[in-house]
Amino acid sequence: MAIEQDILIAVALSNDNVIHLTNLDSKYKNFHCNFKDISVCIGDVDSGPDWYKYFLCGVKGALEVIPEECVPSGILAAVWGNIPPNSGLSSSSALVSAAVLLIVHASQHQLSKRELATISANAERYIGTQGGGMDQAIAFLGKAGSAMLIEFNPLRGTDVILPETAVFVIAHSQACHNKASTTDYNLRVAECRLAAQMIAKKRNKPWEHVQRLIDIQESLNMSLNEMVSVITTDLHEEPYTLSEISKNLDTTNEKLREISLLQNFSNAQIFKLKQRALHVYQEAARVLEFQHISEKNAIMEEEKLKQLGNLMSNSHFSMHKLYECSHPSVNSLVDKAMACGALGARLTGAGWGGCIVAIITKDKVSQFVDTLKKELDLCGIKDGFKLDDLVFPTEPNQGAAIYMI
Repeated sequence: MAIEQDILIAVALSNDNVIHLTNLDSKYKNFHCNFKDISVCIGDVDSGPDWYKYFLCGVKGALEVIPEECVPSGILAAVWGNIPPNSGLSSSSALVSAAVLLIVHASQHQLSKRELATISANAERYIGTQGGGMDQAIAFLGKAGSAMLIEFNPLRGTDVILPETAVFVIAHSQACHNKASTTDYNLRVAECRLAAQMIAKKRNKPWEHVQRLIDIQESLNMSLNEMVSVITTDLHEEPYTLSEISKNLDTTNEKLREISLLQNFSNAQIFKLKQRALHVYQEAARVLEFQHISEKNAIMEEEKLKQLGNLMSNSHFSMHKLYECSHPSVNSLVDKAMACGALGARLTGAGWGGCIVAIITKDKVSQFVDTLKKELDLCGIKDGFKLDDLVFPTEPNQGAAIYMI
């Protein structure tokens, strides 16, 4: 679902062919460049990309689809936001998506929300992360008062009406992680791709064109539960080496790198194919079950919330144990949330830090938030954080919008 927190950009057109960027948060430096000189060089890998490079990703993506004669002659943009950065709440995706929207709108080029979401997802990959399109899809397709089931190929969204008494509370672990600053995120993408290719080979399917786990699922025409059985049968528990995978696929390390690995992992890198694939298929099944329970009228509200909470907690356990994208501070926060009365809690976002989301009943929200804040206060608040910003309830909100002044 799209949350209440957002990024706002005030825009005016200019005639100097320059992008002028100002961030109202003084800790982020201003930036300007010519429309013809847009570069998204990552720079210092350890610290992650500068904030404005996400904006430039969006500009670059938009410029690829709008006619040259429609390109704006220059823009002045002031950026403000209340989405905590590096928190797993998609602040970077929101900035990319906002940049795409403003450039397309300024060009007076007409595109659908689905097209804008796809452009934004592709554009964010310029920053170096091989992400999907979930964040950008909900950024454009989100509706107030409703969660949404996002599906791809083609991109589509189905409204999911949540129980009336359900409230989601977000809490920050104070462990920040910029997914573009390490190889963790892209390694998981590679592991899932290699797992899909290994299954394709074992099932006598051409593996070279398989990129995603859903590709082999569709090729085999199997359900999610059937794919879990396939994973259990076809992949072993122990981590694979690059050479072992190459041998199984009847190829060389060099050819495998060319086809499957968009990042230069060393020969010593290990790949946990079974664990990653199991998480993906089981998580997809949990998503569908979440939708099914939410819309099932025969279940009493209390039982419905309990089942939804269990799905969220099972999801976090899988991210921690199988996908290994959690963080000790995140796990501790999940435990605290459950001890404070949450019906379920899980990591949100790409992982390795950031926020959790917990589900609680409406009548217990205030008590839950206050109790969890006290727990966090006892453990200490890190520099750069404020207690009141660490825990807050949120509701499904609308996606991206344009306000004319």
